[in-house]
Amino acid sequence: MARIAPTGTSGENIGHVVFITAAAAIGGFLFGYDSAVINGAVTGIEKNFDVGPVQTGFVVAIALLGSALGAWIAGGLADRWGRTRAMQVAAILFAVSSIGQALPFALWDLAFWRVLAGVGIGMASVIGPAYIAEVAPPAYRGRLGSFQQLAIVLGIAVSQLVNYAIAERAGGDVNNELLGLQAWQWMLGACLIPALLYLVFATVIPESPRFLIAVGRTDAARRVLSEVEGEGTDLDARVAEIETSLRSERRPRLRDLRGSRFGLMPIVWIGILLSVFQQFVGINVIFYYSASLWQSVGINQSDSLLISFSTSIINIVGTFVAIALIDRIGRRPLLLTGSAGMTAALAVAAWAFSAGVPSGEAVKLPEAQGTVALIAAHVFVLFFALSWGVIVWVLLGEMFPNRVRAAALSVAAAAQWVANWLITVSFPSLSEWNLAGAYVGYAAFAALSFVFVMFKVRETKGRKLEEMG
Repeated sequence: MARIAPTGTSGENIGHVVFITAAAAIGGFLFGYDSAVINGAVTGIEKNFDVGPVQTGFVVAIALLGSALGAWIAGGLADRWGRTRAMQVAAILFAVSSIGQALPFALWDLAFWRVLAGVGIGMASVIGPAYIAEVAPPAYRGRLGSFQQLAIVLGIAVSQLVNYAIAERAGGDVNNELLGLQAWQWMLGACLIPALLYLVFATVIPESPRFLIAVGRTDAARRVLSEVEGEGTDLDARVAEIETSLRSERRPRLRDLRGSRFGLMPIVWIGILLSVFQQFVGINVIFYYSASLWQSVGINQSDSLLISFSTSIINIVGTFVAIALIDRIGRRPLLLTGSAGMTAALAVAAWAFSAGVPSGEAVKLPEAQGTVALIAAHVFVLFFALSWGVIVWVLLGEMFPNRVRAAALSVAAAAQWVANWLITVSFPSLSEWNLAGAYVGYAAFAALSFVFVMFKVRETKGRKLEEMG
């Protein structure tokens, strides 16, 4: 992890900030784990319930509609109950849904539990970045905000590794039984363990100082500010600064986001489009369907899960690169670099998949094109991870004015989940129709994202939240 050197505060306090930031980011770990664990279970679900790609895509994607709902309501719940209490609710939803997903008696029952898991994911996706942005000192906010994405990619990697281990234990077939349950059921149920850890950590970390001041608990806010910003901080000035900001705002509502351009403030549209572009490049196709995708081009179940794990390792490496650079070179340069790299990698992948030839119900790639497709997929994930994967979450936590931050973040995150759902539910049908064409579309959105950042996204590096407007 990139070293966060203490500047104007004690190393001990920075260590405390890192701890509470990492604890809050466990929600991101659950987000990543529960989002990607379905990758290993897709084949098992298809065989167990005897369904085709359309029904499978529906079950995979329906959790994302729950996530959109969770993101939509999270801002209001966090403002009403507090950030940490809202985290606890999300953790409980994760835990209950993990048990339900492991023990479905019908496809619709599995879909219900995935929606419930999605609500928890959506809540965590909003509350985590908002909490981290509010407790992190401005000089470190980019790197600390990156913990959310680091936790997400770690969750993805761990889920792929657990899936691989369970599949191996089951003899390489996810429909084989282990201790009375099929292997894919154990995959979906394993999220219970990190869900309980999230609940524990959400109970012990301090509440956001902004929320404490908003509800009149100024003494508690002063203690938290002293812990996270250091003993040398002028606490009176910081409290006064936050109070001044709060006096100029009220609890944000959706109608507060109205503007003259297409019904919303321009900054809200920028947040929405950042979220949409992050998903429309097709990143979650890799994490939701890569195992079945590689199986379709001739790789067995266990090896396809191992390839998915290697992709997750690349994702982690790219995230560390972003953490090291985000507060040095800024948000925009990383976004532009990522957009350019993703465009090239996706275009190459589209070319490789265009060489596929039908082979029964699957598609076979020539050996050379198969190798190119694997390399291009890894390069795509690397460029996404060092840019859009991290930066979008950081920007959403810091780019909006204080008076509308919670509501705007909820809308932008909900848009992200809807975009994620559209990509996820459409991919099985698109891949059957024209896999190369699907990747051409993702490449086009990556190219458009470059233009969007160039002309519409402002730099936020080093600015206090109270300065955003």
